Amino acid sequence: MQKGNFIKMPKKTNKTGISAERDFLPTNCREMDALGWDCCDVVIVTGDAYIDHPAFGAALVGRFLESRGLRVGIIAMPDVKNPADFTALGRPRLFFGVSAGNLDSLVSRFTAAKKIRSDDPYVPGGMRTNRPERALIVYCNALRSVYKEAPIVIGGIEASLRRIAHYDYWSDTVRRPIVLDCKADLAIYGMAEKPLGILVDRLSQGASLRQQLDIPQTVVALGKQALADLEKSNA
Repeated sequence: MQKGNFIKMPKKTNKTGISAERDFLPTNCREMDALGWDCCDVVIVTGDAYIDHPAFGAALVGRFLESRGLRVGIIAMPDVKNPADFTALGRPRLFFGVSAGNLDSLVSRFTAAKKIRSDDPYVPGGMRTNRPERALIVYCNALRSVYKEAPIVIGGIEASLRRIAHYDYWSDTVRRPIVLDCKADLAIYGMAEKPLGILVDRLSQGASLRQQLDIPQTVVALGKQALADLEKSNA
């Protein structure tokens, strides 16, 4: 059953005949209010549809965070031309987690011959959508336009493959690490469960996201002075 920008999986029943379906993570304030939440701890922004299945990264990460006791919401397939899409769940207590989706957004939009694709397997109906090029950068910039100081953590394949200076096939140039273009506070790359678990445990205890410089599989941007101070403290 398709509903809005997420797809509801068929109900499953256990041996007693009782439905084993789990509630969806909230996608708007009305659903959040129904849960009795005043805010989310983490809001995940993804270029894919929200399909509550482990094949979809945003759902998997959301359920992982939920298992650690956090209140998690999802903003799926936001329209970058509509700032209200990014305010659907308000500002989270800990951070926004942003991903372009299961694929690099340029791979989602273009063939190897740089022709626009006619379909997108990670959205309802498989139809081509308005997923932007370099979606990770675009989504982060959109969030910054409405929540200027909100902490942002990026992840997923687009963040992982572009975490260092890299050759960009689409522009035929060498681009700098994507965390700089996103102006994100921190990037997590690879299989993120362990570093993400460390991060949310620290933040839940009152630590600042912008001071997390020693978590494996993470990337942060440091200015010259901050880098000099870090090297001095480790000397």
